[in-house]
Amino acid sequence: MATVETETHGQILVIRMNRPERLNALNHEMRCELADTWSMFRESAELEVAIFTGTGRGFCAGEDMKESLEDGAPGGRRPAQADPFMDGTLEKPVIAAINGFAMGGGFMLVEGTDLRVAVEDAVFEVSEAKRWLLGGYNHGHIANLPYTVAMEMALGYRFTAQRFYEIGFLNKVVAADDLLPTALQMAEHLLTLPPASRVNTVHMMRQMRPSIAPNMERLADALHKHGAKSDRMESRAAFAEKRKPNFIGWDDPEDRYRLPTLDTV
Repeated sequence: MATVETETHGQILVIRMNRPERLNALNHEMRCELADTWSMFRESAELEVAIFTGTGRGFCAGEDMKESLEDGAPGGRRPAQADPFMDGTLEKPVIAAINGFAMGGGFMLVEGTDLRVAVEDAVFEVSEAKRWLLGGYNHGHIANLPYTVAMEMALGYRFTAQRFYEIGFLNKVVAADDLLPTALQMAEHLLTLPPASRVNTVHMMRQMRPSIAPNMERLADALHKHGAKSDRMESRAAFAEKRKPNFIGWDDPEDRYRLPTLDTV
């Protein structure tokens, strides 16, 4: 069974992640198939708009932590081939049709899309605070959300589709039966625009999104290393084994009080 399925509707390509038994968690095979599919879409002279969705109860649960445990390293193996959706070289618009859970890396896939429609019972979570040594500090900032909401996201709280619609992260919330028809209607509107206008407008809007200042990125890099790195794998093991994690926190307890700062990185 292919981990990524596609179907075409004229100039519209529907890309569907297809590991429903794992809530479409991103294993290495799926990452490679997605990279190939996005490259095909980018290079196609016929296809102009993509709809990105999943099979079953999940849009995407993010990193396949069982595979990470087998590999002995967190984060998942990346494909050798280029992925224009992930590296930002895809010029064509992408609509997310979020059919369920969008967690961790799955949330980041949603974040990379241009328009977003979700089912009413979709659930969102920025999971980095649970799996790494620094939470997802950048996601709320990129989405232009208030500090308190960005903090809530960074600390791994869950959000409903309705909440995300109310704060402007989603364009529409619909019943499950209306998800793909609504996404197709949105795609059909894009196809009524002059091609250059569509591509240029999407490109311009993407350039206007907030970014993280270089000094903040340096601080984040330092904080990602500040703590017991073994806790990263312990969080994944505890999740896979359905038990409470046994975290260390810091190899040296005094490091709690020696946080990196903007002046020291």
